[in-house]
Amino acid sequence: MVRHVVKHNGHGPVSETVFLILLSLAETPRHGYAILQDVEALTEGRVKLSTGTLYGALRRLLDDGSIRRFAEADPSRDRQAYELTGRGRELVAAEVHRMNHLTATAQARLAGREA
Repeated sequence: MVRHVVKHNGHGPVSETVFLILLSLAETPRHGYAILQDVEALTEGRVKLSTGTLYGALRRLLDDGSIRRFAEADPSRDRQAYELTGRGRELVAAEVHRMNHLTATAQARLAGREA
């Protein structure tokens, strides 16, 4: 698996793993297992995160303010849910912008013209 790391407008590096976790949370708050399932579905089974990778990334995202804990409606369940913050949405948007630019450049190169 190729890992890319980029800086966005003062935001920290964004790996594919972090991007996919943030993208999963962009739709709705989720708990850890739901994030694992959603990432696998988003990537059509290409990316299967380990729980260690997921929870390490969630800790870093909590620390940098990209996500926050979300109080679920049923507190009797012993699990923690997370939701995206404004900073997290900005981070996802910046990465989507970067990918769109990269894709346009690649398409232009393949067509034999400059982007």
